[in-house]
Amino acid sequence: MFGYNEEQLAHFGLTVGVGSFILYMLFVIAQLAREAKAGRFGTFVLFVVLAFGMVGFVAKSVIAWLLDM
Repeated sequence: MFGYNEEQLAHFGLTVGVGSFILYMLFVIAQLAREAKAGRFGTFVLFVVLAFGMVGFVAKSVIAWLLDM
């Protein structure tokens, strides 16, 4: 498709697509904290708990990059 092979499209979707989805989810968490009037500690807890899975995904990417896989 457009001169790209399947591996290049999958890599682009994984890095840019999932990365943009993670940024959108952080925006959603911030909106949730603001609408719930969670305060500083409540907002911190929301970000820690709800963004914990995203940290794992980013850590996996960073570790793979550091190990040059």
